[in-house]
Amino acid sequence: MRIIGGRLKGIRFNAPESLPVRPTTDMAKEALFNILYNTYDFEECEVLDLFCGTGNISFEFASRGIKKVTAVDKHSGCIYWVKSVIEKHQLNEIHVQKADAFKFLEQHSKTYQIIFADPPYNLPTIPLIPELVIKNNLLTDNGLLIVEHPSLLKMNNLPGFKETRRYGNSSFSFFEKSSNL
Repeated sequence: MRIIGGRLKGIRFNAPESLPVRPTTDMAKEALFNILYNTYDFEECEVLDLFCGTGNISFEFASRGIKKVTAVDKHSGCIYWVKSVIEKHQLNEIHVQKADAFKFLEQHSKTYQIIFADPPYNLPTIPLIPELVIKNNLLTDNGLLIVEHPSLLKMNNLPGFKETRRYGNSSFSFFEKSSNL
């Protein structure tokens, strides 16, 4: 895994193989950040990275000057790894929290401009993510939820759905705050 833009561009990270993760591919990550970078002023954005795993997405946001990232994962090994990279590269804009992502969404009330979720692909509750984010009003008015999921999973019938972009076997579905809330 490598950082593709910003002050840490080109740095490679070799996360422990024992972590239960599937990092976002560089091609998909580059496409995603091209969309986000042209839409948001990162210096003013607060991001929630759910199922952060290796921290791949959080590190990319930090490299590009994001104001703050809250990275959430329930796996202790992932939390330990992300904290070690934060310390090594002084990524003080990333705040790590060990928690189940679904419980976090149910109990959390802070709003974010960008929420990124990259759950395990075999998780049957992936469609609950947009429902919980919309129901609990976790997006700012111009906020965006991005859920990475297997391309075979269709999410276009969920609240706030905007569009899906496919990158091979992975897709990003984008959701906005519903206007009727």
